[in-house]
Amino acid sequence: MAILYPFVYAFLALLGSLATPLHCLAHNDHNKHVALFVFGDSIFDPGNNNYINTITDAQANFPPYGETFFKNPTGRWCDGRTVPDFIAQFAKLPLIPAYFETQQRGIVNGVNFASAGSGCLAETFPGLVIDLHTQVQYFKNVTKQLKGKLGDKESNQLLSNAVYMFSTGNNDYFSVFSPLSNNSAFFNSFTHDQYVNLVIGNFTTAIKEIYKEGGRKFVVFSTVPLGCVPSTKVLNLQLTNTSGCFKELQELANMHNKALLKELINLEKTLQGFKYTYFDFYSAITDVIAHPSRYGVKNATTACCGSGPWRGLPSCGGKRSQLTEYELCENAGDYLFFDHGHPTEKCNRQFATLLWNGVPKVVRPYSVKSLFE
Repeated sequence: MAILYPFVYAFLALLGSLATPLHCLAHNDHNKHVALFVFGDSIFDPGNNNYINTITDAQANFPPYGETFFKNPTGRWCDGRTVPDFIAQFAKLPLIPAYFETQQRGIVNGVNFASAGSGCLAETFPGLVIDLHTQVQYFKNVTKQLKGKLGDKESNQLLSNAVYMFSTGNNDYFSVFSPLSNNSAFFNSFTHDQYVNLVIGNFTTAIKEIYKEGGRKFVVFSTVPLGCVPSTKVLNLQLTNTSGCFKELQELANMHNKALLKELINLEKTLQGFKYTYFDFYSAITDVIAHPSRYGVKNATTACCGSGPWRGLPSCGGKRSQLTEYELCENAGDYLFFDHGHPTEKCNRQFATLLWNGVPKVVRPYSVKSLFE
């Protein structure tokens, strides 16, 4: 999204004029430093999976990833920047470093712990990813470093002022149907309700651990519309020989998102000072799919990079196991999806703008801007 899109900005300006946050946090008289800590999966991974012992199916550190903005691959599953990158920009922070790059780039502005393929459960792609529990352990390592660097008082203030952003849960459901995973037996030992409750329970544990360390302001993404991204539409075609969205994954995503919002409301009631922003990412993406022209998108169903139907086979870059041939579109900005399941930089900017401004249809109860103020 280094390229400027005038028609998109006109649309965003209109959104900004319509978008009034549902609640506003009290504005501080003096500017406090607000760091950003990021947790989750490939929607947010800035390149942590470059540094772990994994397979190329769990990495995006090769061209054409990164081509639009960075000109080189960074490990982000995108042609450029992700939503946390734009939120950092809007908050006047530098790009938040990957956990494994903090030695070079420091920790006082925040750290990104996200790992492509990870979920709330340790059983999700085990041995290939950094699961949410481990990401929280890494965060605790960072809090110790902050205390050593800044002292207790300043580090405690930094941690309580900071914003904590999550995109997790997607892979806990996707992995059940993935040929790279043997998670289906584990999944089938539960009812759908039980499995969703297990995922949400692990997420809640992570939130409470961060709360104990001083975290108070949380930004939480719903899942994407899991059954309607290019890769799962291909999976549905392979399993059922019918085109369209993968119904069971859509149902699981909806169950998860309802339970997640309910849990966030409960946490606000039970944890003193807990504030949250819930981003209905499912609806935001679904709206682009339904009305692409509103968002300056020409194609909201086929990926820019990949192969097979809807370019939904995860072959982008030609480095993944058994998938070496791929197609690449001319202009990623014409597309919602850059690869088999991840938005383009252009759409990430739009999603970040919705989140920052607090557009009530998809963001509640606080705008992210108000969390930083």
